[in-house]
Amino acid sequence: MAVFTASLAAMALAGRSPWSVITPPVIFSLSRNNVYSRFIRPVATLATSLNTVDAGTFNLDDGHQERQEYTRLLPCSPQNSSPRIEHLIVSEDGTAVDYISKALNIPPLFVADLIHFGAVHYALVSPKPPTTATSEQVRLFKEVTAASVLKKRASIKGKTIREAQKTFRITQVDESVEAGMYLRVHVHPKRFPRCYEIDWKSRVLSVDELYVVLDKPAGISVGGTTDNIEESCVTFTSRALGLTVPLKTTHQIDNCTDGCVVLAKTKDFCSTFHKLIREKKVKKMYLALTAAPVPTGILSHYMRPVNFAPKIVSKDCISGWHLCELEVLSCKEIPWPDAEVEEKYHIEDCGWDGSKKVAYECEIDLLTGKTHQIRAQLAAIGAPIIGDSMYMPAVIAERENPCLNPFGQGKKTEFSNEDDRTKAVGNWLSKYGKEPHVAIGLQASLISWFDRVYYARTPWWKQ
Repeated sequence: MAVFTASLAAMALAGRSPWSVITPPVIFSLSRNNVYSRFIRPVATLATSLNTVDAGTFNLDDGHQERQEYTRLLPCSPQNSSPRIEHLIVSEDGTAVDYISKALNIPPLFVADLIHFGAVHYALVSPKPPTTATSEQVRLFKEVTAASVLKKRASIKGKTIREAQKTFRITQVDESVEAGMYLRVHVHPKRFPRCYEIDWKSRVLSVDELYVVLDKPAGISVGGTTDNIEESCVTFTSRALGLTVPLKTTHQIDNCTDGCVVLAKTKDFCSTFHKLIREKKVKKMYLALTAAPVPTGILSHYMRPVNFAPKIVSKDCISGWHLCELEVLSCKEIPWPDAEVEEKYHIEDCGWDGSKKVAYECEIDLLTGKTHQIRAQLAAIGAPIIGDSMYMPAVIAERENPCLNPFGQGKKTEFSNEDDRTKAVGNWLSKYGKEPHVAIGLQASLISWFDRVYYARTPWWKQ
């Protein structure tokens, strides 16, 4: 048996390989004063299925050897803990709950909660370790993927190695695992505590026999994340409407963005809506609150083709980069939100060095739909969105030293070699900040297709 630990940031830097190993194991911390108890939602089905599971005891990560009884179904604090991901290669047959509990020395009930959150994934065969893996990890990988071992496993008969290495989410607490399988356990899933503060019925704009239109609150994922499908708009809206079949995601907007999203009741409508989006028959309008004025007209950039944020854009056409276009229909001065409003809606102070007396409300027609497109494009022209702690720091840095941005107006005309370019890109990425915790000045204000038009409520900066 082997246990490997990695941070989320390290995974991105290492090409998001699940084998990245840079931090020592961390024992999950649980306080007796954990305020999560007031947020517990009905979990009768889960409780029934676990009525024979021993809660056991739990080590505290406070430098002491004290042990305490673990008694809650949902142990995680509403505050996000430091990232912790464990990578296991199963050494004996059994259930996922029992194996993970023993391997990581955490209570079976806690493992069951992680499974309920969607925080446990498996593959029939372990993914190939990266070049950063230790010799022991490489040895173990070769041992469990040796042809003499694989041919004895009936579960992978007829599958290629690539097919067997595909990961899936474990969804049942009694799901079985077998020797040689790979498990990825997100011990500290990303949390969305705002789910429990929202009156979800009041956020529903329309209920149709095929779909629901939601005015999504900021600070919550639309359809869930890799490690948390429980605390999402889909889950809580389905529950608020009393639906027996959960709603389905048809499109995404950023966690920190609020406004109109369409959730499907059926797989067929989900497919239909995806087709409408591909055919550009769905219109999406946004309101953006920026720290500097934005010129009206069409704004075009090319986005670097990587799957993780922050997104880098360039005015120059670069081979392989994705075209991003939006049209700014209007831009008007409005008062900068006062401190009371910013505090109420958890708007982060990103250190903007300009005047905080006047802000600019822009109406935007999104012509292409790339992740972080509006945020990245507005930042690229020096007009970051208020509260955007990821993109605003880079704008501030570029104002102080225009040469920092290898794709900006003050960039070098060319690089002497690829190493210099790579170094410049890495240095530029280091100027960005972290993803906002809750809201920014961006709202998906309208969504329409055919004769159906839906408007979001008044944005937070006007309330």
